[in-house]
Formats: sequence, C-alpha cells, structure tokens
Amino acid sequence: MKHILIALLAFGAIAAGQPQPTSIAIRNAKIVTVSGPTIAKGTVVLRNGLIDAVGDNVQPPGDALVIDGEGMTVYPGLIDALSTWGIPVPAANGRGGRGATATPAPTVPAPPPARGPEDRPQTTSWVKAMERIQANDRRIESARSAGFTTAFVFPTTGIFGGQGSAVNLAGAKTEDMVLVPSLGQYISLTVRPGGGFPSALMGYIAYVRQIYLDAEHYKLEKDAYDKNPRGMKRPEYDRALEGVLESKRILLPANRWVEVERMVKFAAELKQPVILYGMREGFDKRATDYLKSTPVLVSLKWPVKSPNADPDDEETMKTMEVREKAPTAPQALKTAGVKFAFYSDGLDQPRDIQRAVKKAIDNGLSREDAVRALTLSAAEIYGLADRIGSVEKGKIANLVVTRGDIFDDRTRVEMIFVDGVKHLPAPEAAGRGGVPTENRQ
Repeated sequence: MKHILIALLAFGAIAAGQPQPTSIAIRNAKIVTVSGPTIAKGTVVLRNGLIDAVGDNVQPPGDALVIDGEGMTVYPGLIDALSTWGIPVPAANGRGGRGATATPAPTVPAPPPARGPEDRPQTTSWVKAMERIQANDRRIESARSAGFTTAFVFPTTGIFGGQGSAVNLAGAKTEDMVLVPSLGQYISLTVRPGGGFPSALMGYIAYVRQIYLDAEHYKLEKDAYDKNPRGMKRPEYDRALEGVLESKRILLPANRWVEVERMVKFAAELKQPVILYGMREGFDKRATDYLKSTPVLVSLKWPVKSPNADPDDEETMKTMEVREKAPTAPQALKTAGVKFAFYSDGLDQPRDIQRAVKKAIDNGLSREDAVRALTLSAAEIYGLADRIGSVEKGKIANLVVTRGDIFDDRTRVEMIFVDGVKHLPAPEAAGRGGVPTENRQ
C-alpha cells in the first residue's frame, strides 16, 4: 500500500510538471542482463540516472516510484554502433561503384560541409559528431521509441569524416546527450565521381597513408619542441593532423573478404587500433580468418537487387551469392569467435531495423547473440562496457521495457529509460515524419 501511494503521488507530481522521482523500481519483470544469466522474475532499481540494484531478491526502496513489470521484459537500451542519427549531412554520391564501401547512408539533407584544407581535401578529422548533432532530429525519437538509447554517431563526409561521439538518445539540447565526445576517426574509401585527387581506391589508400605519415612527423616535431623549445621554431599548428592524433582508433570499411584482408594489414601498417565496418562477406571463411583479434560492425542494410536495375542485365554469380549469404555473416562471425556489433546504415525506420535483425536470426544467429550485438558487444568494441550495454549495478540507467521478446513482430515497447528518465514510445505517425514529441513521464 505504501508503494502504491508513493507511485500515485509521484505520477501526480509529474503531471503537475514537477521533477521526476530520483528512484524508480521495476519489479516482477523478466530481466535480460546480457552480461549474466537472465532473471526470470526480478527487480531493477534506478536512482539518480544509474542502475542502483538488480536481482531476484531486490526489494524496492521506500522512496521509489514502483512500476509493476508483470508480463514485461527489461533489456539494456539498444545501441547503434555506427550511426548518423542527428547529423544533417548531404546525400552521398557514387555509392555502389566498384570502389564503393560501407558508408552509413545519410538521410537528412544539409548544405555540404567544408572540404578541409586545400592541401588535404576531404579531410575534416578535427570535427566531432557532437558538434553537428541536432537534438530535435526526428530520427532520434523514432529510434528511441524502438528501444535505442545510445548511438555512436560519426560524421561521414569525405575521406577523414571526423570523430565519432557516443550520445544518449534523449535531451533538450545536444550537450545533455553526450556520453563520450570522441570515439575514433571515421575513414571512408568510397570512390566518388568528379575528378580530382584521389580518384581511385589505391589513391585513397595512399592518401590516408600519407596523412598518417604526416601526423607522425608532426608529433615528433611537437614533442621535440615541448621537450626543449629554446632555440627552436615553434611548429605550425595543424588542426587536420591534430584531429588524426587525438583519435583513439580508426574505422575502416570492408565489405568483400579481400577488403577485410587489405584493411587489417593497412591498420597494422598505420599502427592504429581498428574497427572494420560493412562485412557483407563476413560469411566467407577467408574473411573470418583475418578477424581473430579485429572487432567488426555488421551493416543491417542487407544487399538487395536494385529496383532500378535493367531486367536485361545479367547478374554475376558473386552478386547473387553475396545477396543470399550476407544475412548469414553474423552467425559465421560468432562461430569464428569474432567480436561484432550491428549498425543501422541508414535504416531509420524501427520496423526496418527489426526486420533486418530478424533476418540474421532466421539465418542462424541466436536471439541472445542478436541482443548482445545491439548492446554489450557494441559497448565493448568502443571500450564503454563499464558504463552501458548491460543491466548491472552502477551502470547508466539506459533500459528498454517490452511486452514480449524484443524481436517479435507483435511485441510492444512499453517504456524506455535514458539516463534514468522514463520515456514513452512516440506515436507511430511520428516515426513516419510527424512532429516529434518529448513524451516524458
């Protein structure tokens, strides 16, 4: 009776526009912790934006707003491991050519950004995603309504697009959303038409190699000056190279198995920690053989035949094989012991993301591994598993509560918690481009 009274008073305070309770308990719910065994019926306590307690013997504290989770399942908030949600970017050109790579598909129109320095075109390595994210982007609410609470957002224009930022998918302004300002440097090797240097895939690789050689020389000059500046000319500040040097890791594209081999060796040459993205041919053993210690991001945009394709054009056997086998890549990677996570790659409608994940499940991936690829594995790949990705005490209170298995067509998302703040799913119309609403309770 005491808990019911507290809940009623709390909801009354919320309706009156007062601050939310600092403590919330979801009890009698199934809890998919991901990091450990699933709890058939337990309680999760949230306090001050963190998970305060979780278990089958946890009692709601006396000051908590208690939510009856009977018939519900609590999951960690989902994570998009390589996203453009929130960033207005120009439409990509030249996608699909021979040198095309796995660049996430932008969907929000915007004026083209600066090309970078004149001597280094298509290089904006200093740009951080958090500086470009618009908190009112409709895709953010749409994704949150589907259970996504975090996105690793990257600028994707140019060769050195810039540094990714980890953001939570709620907040009145971008500053409220930032979890980690810089995750790593996004590199694209998509060959685009229009002339200029570079104009071919090997030219792109040579360009990236030269940037890292320049950065290494720049760092040596800076270190020497910092150690003994007297009598030395101060090195000229270079923001393009500064952006390269401050990046913790690089993201390189690899769809075909030969690209996997090439990019793993290239990253070793650059002496950089690497994450590969794309992985359409991740089903090929020749690819997985190179990935024993290299984490990868698997695009959920499975290859399909273009609706504009000439019906008289004969497809190659390789094209048809990749289209058929790409959804088997996640299970092949799992079997080979390769750490992988999923990314949306332009699939901004929640139902499209769900269908894509289900296709991987239908092709052998277990539901447990699918959940992991959208939660803890993504966090581990970026070194953030100490704060997000699982339902554990002390982690950020990012949760999604469903009625049913999260990948079932009939499952309904009941509520989402971001930094411990409760959100309700937006009306379906908002996901189709309606006016976004905050929907907080």
